[in-house]
This record gives sequence, structure tokens and C-alpha cells, in this order.
Amino acid sequence: MTSVSIRNLDLQFGSVKVLKQLNLEIDHGEFLVLLGASGCGKSTLLNCIAGLLDVSDGQIFINENNVTWEEPSNRGIGMVFQSYALYPQMTVEGNLSFGLKNAKVPKDEINKRVARAAEVLQIEPLLKRKPAALSGGQRQRVAIGRALVRDVDVFLFDEPLSNLDAKLRADLRVEIKRLHQKLNNTMIYVTHDQVEAMTLADRIAIMKAGLIQQLDSPAEIYNRPVNKYVADFIGSPSMNFLEGELSSQGQFKVGGTVIDLKGYDYVDGPVASPVWFGFRPEHAVAGEGAEHQPATFQVVAEIVEPMGSDTLVWTKIEDQAFRVRMDGQAKISTGDAFTLGFDPARASIFDKETELRV
Repeated sequence: MTSVSIRNLDLQFGSVKVLKQLNLEIDHGEFLVLLGASGCGKSTLLNCIAGLLDVSDGQIFINENNVTWEEPSNRGIGMVFQSYALYPQMTVEGNLSFGLKNAKVPKDEINKRVARAAEVLQIEPLLKRKPAALSGGQRQRVAIGRALVRDVDVFLFDEPLSNLDAKLRADLRVEIKRLHQKLNNTMIYVTHDQVEAMTLADRIAIMKAGLIQQLDSPAEIYNRPVNKYVADFIGSPSMNFLEGELSSQGQFKVGGTVIDLKGYDYVDGPVASPVWFGFRPEHAVAGEGAEHQPATFQVVAEIVEPMGSDTLVWTKIEDQAFRVRMDGQAKISTGDAFTLGFDPARASIFDKETELRV
């Protein structure tokens, strides 16, 4: 069953089109993440769904009801913003119950919803405190709780963790995932953080310039990006790209080296053309075991970046930059020569002109 349906949505500010004929179907109980760089239109789309922006064209359906011109309060949604937006003079309990009191919800029902939200979010001991006495993570839980007490089917999150430090973000990310598993409500989550997107989402919609570039599961987007933009955006560190020529026989030529692409899953088969050969740093093998890979190179470590659990090594293949992720305990220093190997079947190849997957 479809929970949220976006149909041919346009949003224009003056002569600038921010969203362009956008279509999106979100299933009931799905966790969908809108992911993209700043200015791509992801928060704008969320605000259109929430009713905070009037669309220029198209329609929005929530639970099969056309809500395109409905007020936000009548759309059956709960929204959590980047800023906590809590009332400083009220206790946590007061913040949670304020909207319900304004909606004339009976007192017993208010108490019941507040107690349930506090239990789910584990903020029961905080109910009598004011926001000034809470940590950033606790304030964000209260902000989530304020949406939760509305007892709606669709929750909208607009970069709710971006104001928190790295450890709190990781902790609260787990709590949001646990919350979704417990409630099974539809959640639409905006972020520019790919780690949040990959760990939280059932599906990810990667946006650029008001358009959805790819809509798919995290695994499919990671393993089979539809274009070079998606491939470059997903992954940390990002994908390596070698510039070269693809032959109709299924060989990639870079400089004086020819790589057989046996096992590569083409979209339409190999066609002779200039291409980008993309390969993720974590899929390359360095040192021991590299010689057993289908493609091998003798390279030199130019920059070594120890990162604890792993080590990122910068080198060059045919005078083009290439990064490889090695084990954190790898004994390697700048200037060391080593063997680099990889399986071309795990590559992603993109047409040089269209930047679409080959």
C-alpha cells in the first residue's frame, strides 16, 4: 500500500525551477532517505510534502488523500526539524503535550500519548526538566517525541542529527532505526550524510538539481550506481575513476595497460567509446593476495592516511590517482612499493559523454 505519492511535482521560485516533474511512490512502513548535496532540493521536497511550501504544479497524496493544498496540520504528518525548536520556558512534558492541548485532545489521551512517547524514546526521567537542563541528544529526542505524540502514519525528518557531534549522531541514528522498527510508520528522512542514508534507509533517493538521479536500496546504489554522479557521491572515500577507452571486445585501455573486463555486468554490452572506469578503494587488494587478482599493478605509496580501523593509501595507476583502503595494521609508509590488484568485474564503467553506466 502506498503511503505517500508525489506526482509530476514542480516547484518554481520566479524563473528558477527547484523541483522538476518529480515522481515518487513511498510504501507504507518504508524508511525513505532523500540524500544529496546542499541545494539539490531534498529539504524543499520535504517541505512540500509537509505543506510548508506551495507547489507550482503536480499533486501530493498521503494515505490516498490528495493533500496538495491542505494545511500542514491536516496532512497527518509529524515533522522533526534540524533545530530542536523547543519552548525554553516549558518542561519536557509541557513541550510534548503543547500541540495536543491546542488541538483540544482530552487530558487522559494527552497523558497516555506523552507517557508512550517518553517510554519509546527513553526520556521518562527527563519529563520535569526544561530544555536548558538537557544535552543536545536529549533535546533531539524530545523534538522527535513531539512529533511522535501526534500519533500519525508519516514522519518527516529534516536533517535532525546535523547539529550533534559525531558520537551523538551515531547513537541517535541507532535510536531512530530502532524507533522505526518498533513503530513501523512511514519515515521520510533528509540528510547530506551518506552514512546516515546507508544505515537507515530501506531505499535512498539521490537528488541533484531538483531531480532524482537514482531510487533504490542502499546495496544496489552502492554496487550498481546508475551514473558517475551517484558513484562519486556514495562511498567514503569516494570511488576511484580512471579515464580510458573501452573496446567492443570488452577491454579497458588506460595508458599502455589493457584490462580484460571479463565478468563485468554491462547494461547493454560493450561499445567502443571513451569511458570512466570506476573502482571502490575498499574493493582493491594491496600487498599479500594482490597477485591472485585478475588485474595487478606495481605501484608506489604516495600518501598514507592511518584511520585506525583501516589505512587509506594514495597511489597512481598509469599516472592517474588511485586510492586503496588497507587494513589499519598494515605496515606501509610513503615511498613504499607494493602490488595492487583488483577484480574488474566489481568495477562501475560510465560513458565519458553521458556519464551513464555502461
